[in-house]
Amino acid sequence: MSVAAGARSRLAFALDYGSLDDARRGAEVVAESVGVLKVGLELFVREGPRAVAIGQALDRAVFLDLKLHDIPETVERAVASAIGLGVRYLTLHAGGGPRMLEAAARRVERERADLVLLAVTVLTSLDTTDLAAVGVAASPLEHATRLAELAVGSGVRGLVCSAAEAAALRARLGPDPVLVTPGIRPGGHAGKDDQKRVGTPADAIRAGASLLVVGRPIRDAADPRLAAKAVLGEVAEALGETPTP
Repeated sequence: MSVAAGARSRLAFALDYGSLDDARRGAEVVAESVGVLKVGLELFVREGPRAVAIGQALDRAVFLDLKLHDIPETVERAVASAIGLGVRYLTLHAGGGPRMLEAAARRVERERADLVLLAVTVLTSLDTTDLAAVGVAASPLEHATRLAELAVGSGVRGLVCSAAEAAALRARLGPDPVLVTPGIRPGGHAGKDDQKRVGTPADAIRAGASLLVVGRPIRDAADPRLAAKAVLGEVAEALGETPTP
């Protein structure tokens, strides 16, 4: 049985591995169930552009998750480099401010690139207490909303938020922004690991998420291939898709 490509395009697998060989093997195992492969800091710092090539070899979109946060010119140049690598998604922190966000968005427009910038609002590992510790006197929802509006107003097309904020951001910002939700835990999965604001695939889809990121629940499963298929099935069900022979 296979699930329609619509559900697969909504699922990203995080290649959180310590080596290129492990990442390549992990990607190959789950490629039939995911439409996007996410390359994060651990793998990119170790392997660089070779990590991006894993997704390209498997004909999957690549999500480069570097969470850029620097002065505007530096971020703009990094965006240009990511465009040159041919990635589909690139993260940067909304907290970098309007000048940084605008510079990144202008560079994408100038290059006429297909790259979708994703502004990270509030990391899923943070809660109200964590925000207060860094001087933010707001709830994760309030802070995420403020940062999301800043990013969209600065020309950034996508946002990263938890499933807990997705519905509110979708209602406030409309259908256009790409909403990416990490911290996804499949139904029946025990534990949050180091995440604090998590949701199931169905929670996120019904809240208006565009793309779900799943890492450890698939990577660390006894059978990652079956785990990825199970998550894909949850996504398809939430979308109202039915398996086809």
